[in-house]
Formats: sequence, structure tokens, C-alpha cells
Amino acid sequence: MNINVYTPEQQAIGQFDGGKITEQKPIGFPGEGAHVKRVGPLFYWSWAKAEKAGYIPLHPHQAFEIITYVIHGKAEHGDTLGTKSTVGAGGIQIMQTGSGVSHEEGFVGPDMEGFQIWFEPFVNEAIKQKPTYNQFSHEQLPMKEIEGHRIKTVIGDGSPVELVADVKLFDLEIKTGGSLDFPIPATYSLALLAIRGNGTVNETEFNHKEFIVISADEDGQASIGANKGDNVRLIAILVPTKVDYPLYRK
Repeated sequence: MNINVYTPEQQAIGQFDGGKITEQKPIGFPGEGAHVKRVGPLFYWSWAKAEKAGYIPLHPHQAFEIITYVIHGKAEHGDTLGTKSTVGAGGIQIMQTGSGVSHEEGFVGPDMEGFQIWFEPFVNEAIKQKPTYNQFSHEQLPMKEIEGHRIKTVIGDGSPVELVADVKLFDLEIKTGGSLDFPIPATYSLALLAIRGNGTVNETEFNHKEFIVISADEDGQASIGANKGDNVRLIAILVPTKVDYPLYRK
């Protein structure tokens, strides 16, 4: 099992609306400086924040499956399908952009915090499909506790979110001094972003805001621990390390 940890300085940064929205990007676009270019079909990952409110005007997308997952505040969405919608904390918006759709976004605080993440299905097939939009609230996404640690399945078994790309996404909270074992199947990779607290993965240390990528050649597990005095929260994305279709060249 291979573990790599990337500091905020090894990630990309960005902004919109004159700096009203700021971004840390574990996986960015070419030229933005992120050390990680992709993890299998995980193509782009932005951690966005808006102290008050920021807006991104209408712009186009094709083929990719794009999610917005909200930690705090709310995300507003409008598109050329006729959608006008808002989701609050813990909710998710899903665009399967197919043959093409344009959308506009609002990140509304106070202290809005959320993620936009792109996944890549087989582009040659996806671009033939009709674009769709769906959203789900926090209450619609399954959650369980193991010894006081919280596992919320945002995409995966039991979640109403359905993507074409092979993806599972979890919002994990680990209590101070505790640990949680997370299975990683052979030929899969687990990407973790530490959005709260400091801890360890299989005795490898990580700090707040760091990005961890773990790849497994055979079935294994990541033992994710929270340091004493820290409650740790991570966004965890499980994807195949390689897929059986050609991937878009960034």
C-alpha cells in the first residue's frame, strides 16, 4: 500500500468573483500548480469558501459528472435545463453534463464552505447522453456510527446519488484519540482531504488541510486515527486507480 501526503503548498489555489470565493484545490487544472493531476476518474477537486456570498456566472460543461457538496452555508444553482435550486449544509447537487449544459452558481454564507468535485466517465459515451441535474438534502444521505465515529455515505451503497463513474464518497468524523478502519480493495485508491484536525493514516501523519492519496495493489485497509485533543473530519473518495476506458488528457 502506497501513501502520499500533499501539503496545502503542493495543492492549487483559485478564486472567483473578485476573491469573494476562495479555493484550495487538491486536484486542479493544468498550470494551477497542484502536484496531483488526477486519481483514476477523480479529475478535479476544489475546496471553496465564501465569507459572505460569491457568484459564478453562466458557463458551459460537457461529459463530466460534477458534484457540489456543502459543509456550511448553502449553494445556489441555475442552469439551461431550467433549474433553480438551493441546497444547505450536508446537501449535494449533481450534474451529469452529458451533451452539454451551462450553469451558474452561488456560494452563500455566512462562512459558506463546500466542495466542487468532477468525475470522469467514458467521455465518448457520456457526451451522447442528455444532461441531468439532481440534488439531495443531508437527511436523504445515509449515516451510521461506529464506536462514536460518524460515517456519512454521500455516494455509495444506500445513497440515492447515482453516477456512471465508479465512485464512492464519504464524509468521516473521527473522535479525538480514536481510529476508524476503512477498507481499500485491490487496484483502488483512496483520496482523503483533512478538513478538520490532525491525525494519522497507517502511522503516516497528516495535518489539517493536507491531501492524502493511498493506493492498494491488494486488498487492505487504511487505519485513520485522530490525534488526542483533535476531532478529525475528512472527505474520503474511493475510486479505481485505473479504468478500462481512455481518460481525457488534461
